[in-house]
Amino acid sequence: MSTGDLEALLRVTAPGYVGEAPPDVAFGTTDTPVGRLTLAVTGRGVVACSYDDEHAVFARVSRAIGSFIGPDPRRLDPVKRELDAYFAGRLRTFSTPVDLQLVSSFTRTVVQMMLAVPYGSVTTYQKIAERIGRPQALHAVANALGGNPVCVFVPCHRAVDSSGALGGYAGGPAAKEQLLRLEGALS
Repeated sequence: MSTGDLEALLRVTAPGYVGEAPPDVAFGTTDTPVGRLTLAVTGRGVVACSYDDEHAVFARVSRAIGSFIGPDPRRLDPVKRELDAYFAGRLRTFSTPVDLQLVSSFTRTVVQMMLAVPYGSVTTYQKIAERIGRPQALHAVANALGGNPVCVFVPCHRAVDSSGALGGYAGGPAAKEQLLRLEGALS
């Protein structure tokens, strides 16, 4: 989908938008060293930073939030600047809050655990399962992280397999490895 097509889609889905009143959800994309990320930002924070294509993210945000969605550089630009600083190695902790309204309560619990994993370190899916009091829920934890709609901001890439294997990642194994190398968690 081209930028022009996306902007046209946004106008059609929000016919009252004339560019003066900001949308409830700012929506756009940004290109990063690990691929294109689709962004959605509410008044509460980043609700999506996803490797999924714009159509899929737009549909998910529209279904779950169902409000006025459109381009809004006032909300998107600070998020893009933080991502740029992170990928340049100048930012270790994001200041933009995360809005978890797209996730289930179980996934919220899991991704909140990931927010506590410091830059430059990793944890295992097993340790997360134990920390949430569900040591047998290893696969459920991995699935919850795989469905994390706020990649990079919620550092699900910092969860690895107990065997030492990297495990899965929404952006693919190369993106996960690149993020962990950027943070110094892999040599």
